[in-house]
Amino acid sequence: MNLLEIKELIENNAVAFATITENNKPNVIGVDGVKIVSDNQVLISDNFMNQTIKDIANNKNVCLAVWNKDLKRCKLIGEAEYFTEGKWKKYVEEIKENEGLPAKGAILITVEKIIPSA
Repeated sequence: MNLLEIKELIENNAVAFATITENNKPNVIGVDGVKIVSDNQVLISDNFMNQTIKDIANNKNVCLAVWNKDLKRCKLIGEAEYFTEGKWKKYVEEIKENEGLPAKGAILITVEKIIPSA
């Protein structure tokens, strides 16, 4: 399974985005406007994040969980990279979901494992 096969699920539902704090504690936030940008990469806009960005700087390991009203779901495990300039930053500035929002940065996640619903 690759991201393109679950694109609709990911791009049309809220996603839980989990990171690890510097004290090895979990941190999770809800995100939307998540975009699939390749068969193994997901892009998330940073409009209002604080702790999550600190966590990525400290530990690139992240996890995403997504589900819909029919309980189709999956978990994505990977590594995150944060961009405040360049191609990915420009991408998030230009998507319609960010109209009127700050689009401070872009988080590119390279997905290493997809765990589908059981």
